[in-house]
Amino acid sequence: MRRLVLLLALAALAAAPAGANEKPDAPKTAVAVFAGGCFWCMEPPFDALDGVLATTSGYTGGHVENPSYQQVSEGGTGHREAVRVEYDPARVSYQQLLDVFWRNVDPLDGDGQFCDRGSQYGSAIFVAGAEQRRLAEGSKRALEQSKRFAKPIATEIVAAGPFYPAEDYHQDYARKNPLRYRFYRSRCGRDARLEAVWGAANAH
Repeated sequence: MRRLVLLLALAALAAAPAGANEKPDAPKTAVAVFAGGCFWCMEPPFDALDGVLATTSGYTGGHVENPSYQQVSEGGTGHREAVRVEYDPARVSYQQLLDVFWRNVDPLDGDGQFCDRGSQYGSAIFVAGAEQRRLAEGSKRALEQSKRFAKPIATEIVAAGPFYPAEDYHQDYARKNPLRYRFYRSRCGRDARLEAVWGAANAH
């Protein structure tokens, strides 16, 4: 009897369609890292994109492990404020992320961004791998060749390294503190400068 049950079970398994017991593929996730001045202001433009799964404010590019906000803001760690973007490449491309990045920074400013001064606020694209580097360099070159700007583009393209998430109170700051966020953004002159660089349609 046991042998008959086993034979029936084996027959049913053999008759099952190929892949019937396989789990569907999980959504693929890719990561991009950008620095564009205050990380509070870099999260919302990416969060608005369909296909972006999460954004995280943090610090990268420096030589100090697990730096604090105070350490980075004082400028002694080599880090920049940055945003880590997790996204589904089947729904949004790295090129689209680059397009959003450029239109949310002042690419001509090599000494910070807007009212925030110092290398810790400088704009940069942190590339992971040859394909991200190819696309990032291509997008920068296209801007340079467009002759849109009289000054050279100061935004750097550098290899990605360790990324350290910022303190919890920095995460999703625009959503958690909308009034303070809008006040800071306005007082810092971010929207006014973006409009001057990219046009009114691109100021957020």
